[in-house]
Amino acid sequence: MKKVTKEKKAKKAKKIKKDGYFKQVRSEMKQVVFPNKKEVVKYTCATIIIVILMIAFFELVSFVLSVIKGML
Repeated sequence: MKKVTKEKKAKKAKKIKKDGYFKQVRSEMKQVVFPNKKEVVKYTCATIIIVILMIAFFELVSFVLSVIKGML
């Protein structure tokens, strides 16, 4: 009868755990759907517009606060 040490069991369990991880990563990557060119352009335009609107908003707030400060 073979005697299996704790170290051998730990190494085997670690290898199985590693293999399982990479199998899970592969299966998840198969489910990933990358956007096409049209979607990328759409999302990029939306992002740029939102950033420009936020810049305008904060510039307006800054201007209004500086005018109020100038009156005091």
